[in-house]
Order: sequence, then structure tokens, then C-alpha cells
Amino acid sequence: MANLKEIRTRITSVESTMQITSAMKMVSAAKFKRAQDAIVQMRPFAKKFNDILLNVSSTVGETEHPMMRDDKGKKVLLIAISSNRGLCGGFNNNVVKEIKKTIEENPDNEYSILTIGKKVFDAFKKTELLNSNDTLPTDAQTIWEDLSYENSISITSKLMSAFENNVFDKAFLVYNSFKNAAVQITVNEPFLPVKPVQSEKESTVDYIFEPDQEEILKELIPSSLKIQLYKALLDSFASEHGARMTAMHKATDNANEMKNDLKLFYNKARQAAITNEILEIVAGAEALGG
Repeated sequence: MANLKEIRTRITSVESTMQITSAMKMVSAAKFKRAQDAIVQMRPFAKKFNDILLNVSSTVGETEHPMMRDDKGKKVLLIAISSNRGLCGGFNNNVVKEIKKTIEENPDNEYSILTIGKKVFDAFKKTELLNSNDTLPTDAQTIWEDLSYENSISITSKLMSAFENNVFDKAFLVYNSFKNAAVQITVNEPFLPVKPVQSEKESTVDYIFEPDQEEILKELIPSSLKIQLYKALLDSFASEHGARMTAMHKATDNANEMKNDLKLFYNKARQAAITNEILEIVAGAEALGG
């Protein structure tokens, strides 16, 4: 059985840990509120922009836009979006699992991974899957130091240029989509090439396009890709802080429970020690009396 000094030391250690996790929870809660506001405001705009793109692409048919070529090649780029820091539960591990699952389900493809976040990079750095092509972004992890639409554009531009130069045949975004502070949904969505959508029903509204649809589509596609990547980054950012806030909340509760158990154990051990001392005194008194 541990002595009283060891138990007191452990109680102090648990209290210090609880203070740290509680502080991290408060910091993540403040960042989470801003990240949540950003993604909630972004989603309606992204959805409406995508609706416009689908509406125009469904009326054009075949187009020679470089971002809309066929995806029959086997060179697949997985754009993995994670965080630079840990202590956020299964947030990063879910992205790693989704990537491994995708590779196992389609073993005939030639996969490479572009990591936006150090945690997924660390998970695959000992493999040959990490992208080493100079035409793709090499410093994408720094986006989390200053997440903004302007900074995300450079990543999207390099991806579009690489796709146009046949560095890869298709690309997918793998990230955690934000639902609420406790729930994040791992998403694996197509990014490139852009697929033209055929409308299932004829539109009852006759739109007038100026200039023609193909010219508008050529302008819409690059903007749509930039918005799609930025939205994925915002989703992942909000999910990260929600996951960390939840994880630190649970860690604080667990530490508090452990502290209470240790205090109860300490009191029992202290009471046992006092009882033993009393018994020794009584036994000594009886021996002297005898």
C-alpha cells in the first residue's frame, strides 16, 4: 500500500493536471465560438454558389474546361486535412482511418497524400504515400497559423495547376465536417475533376446568360474549387476546437473523479495509520502494566 506522502503527491499532481485541462478547455471554447460562427456563415454562401454552378453546368453539356476532364486515371491524390496539435480525442485518428480504408477498398489505384496538418503527416511520414511532387504545396501546414480565404487560395491554385499538368487524375478531400461541439463527421468528398451535372427535370425558369454559359462556367469552376477547399478548412477548424473542448471537458471530469477517489483513499489510509498507532500505544501500556 502506498504511504501517505505518496498519496498526497499524487493528489497534487492530479490537481495540477486538472488545472491544465480546464484551462485548455476554456481556450478551446473561446476559439470554438469564432470557428463555429465562421463555418455557419460560410455554409449558405457555399451551398448557393454550388447551386449556381450545378445549374449552369447542367445546361452546357460537354465543355473543354481543364478542370472537367474525365477521371478514368488511377493516380489519386488524397488531401488530408487535420490539425497541427493533438489532445482532441479521435479527431485526427478518424482522418487517418478514412484514408487507410479508402486505400484498402481500391488497391488498384496509385495513391499519394497531401497533408494539411502535422498530425496526419506524422501518421504517414514513414510510408511512401506522402506527396513529394514539387508542383504541389509543401508548406500547407502553415495555413493553421493564419486561416483565411486569401491564404487558402494559394493551395487551391497549386492543386488546379498540378491537375492540369496531369500530376494526378483525381483528388478527394478527407476531413472532419462540423456538426456540433461533440460530433464531427468524417467526410471523403470529390474535389477534382469537377463533374458536370445533368438535371433530372427540366427547369421551368428560362435564364438569360450574359455572356454565354460556357464563359460563365469557366469563371465559376476555379472560384467553386477555392470555396470548396476553404469551406473544408473551416469545417475542420471548427471540428478540431469542438473535439478538443469536449476532450478536455471529459479529462477535467475524470481528473476530478480521480482526485476524489485519491482523497477518499488517503483518508482511509490516514485513519488506518491512526488506529494502528492507538493500538500500539494501548498494547505498550498493557505490557507495562503487566
